[in-house]
Amino acid sequence: MTSQLFSSGRRIGFGSMQLTGPGHWAAPDNPDQAMQVLRDAVDAGVTHIDTADAYGPFTAEKYIRKALHPYRDGLVIATKGGLTRQGPDRWAPCGRPEYLRQCVEMSLRRLQVERIDLYYLHRIDPAVAMEDQLAVLRDMQVEGKIHHIGLSKVDVGQIRKASELVDVVAVQNKYSASNRLFEEVLRYCDDAGIAFVPYAPLASGRLAEPHGVLRGLATQYDATPAQLALAWLLHRSPVMMPIPGTSSSARLHENLAAHQIDLTREDMAAIEEAATKTARSEVGRGQG
Repeated sequence: MTSQLFSSGRRIGFGSMQLTGPGHWAAPDNPDQAMQVLRDAVDAGVTHIDTADAYGPFTAEKYIRKALHPYRDGLVIATKGGLTRQGPDRWAPCGRPEYLRQCVEMSLRRLQVERIDLYYLHRIDPAVAMEDQLAVLRDMQVEGKIHHIGLSKVDVGQIRKASELVDVVAVQNKYSASNRLFEEVLRYCDDAGIAFVPYAPLASGRLAEPHGVLRGLATQYDATPAQLALAWLLHRSPVMMPIPGTSSSARLHENLAAHQIDLTREDMAAIEEAATKTARSEVGRGQG
């Protein structure tokens, strides 16, 4: 199922959340630079762009269309719906079926596509039956407006229940070398062949700090801390599809070079041990 969705060999995608203003609200200071990073990502071989209607809101989806439409063959654009925005760093779930249908329809218009490659339920709304939330996405899949369906920020029980209703091909949860709270979810996805798409794969930048906890190990590899943290993810599971985000083309190319790093089991354990020093400050922070 993972190979069906992400057909190329490259597993590092691009997360568009950083292509917005502070608090993931409104536009960034340099929209032209944001769109250039998107073009550079595709030119560098990225085949998976991750976004959501809540990023901005709407900003990231619009930039993707402006920068990349018409889209190259083989490029998977994944978006999400089911979160509302109340201001910078403020989010609230809304899983009413009529709202989710509107989310899909508007994403189709903003991205200028007839079908969304991968559509995530951004959050399961506890105030609405899961069956009702997924039913509308299943209906729109039958209508040809959604190709694949994914879930975000879920546990194993929710994935199992959802899988009785739809074919879940991807799960997007917060995960990094310093935050492995969803280890059980990763193991489940590994066994089921479901793509596991970690958001905040660099611990919201803390694992990429040049003088951070990975600096010593990175020096041994002649690599950057960010490259080492991403290489750890790629070695952790074959279904892992990280989506590091950046507004810098230089950082983009740096991230993609993580594919070239080979790690031993001893290296993996050393990275985990070092990364856990940032775990306490990371738990509970951020949306995806």
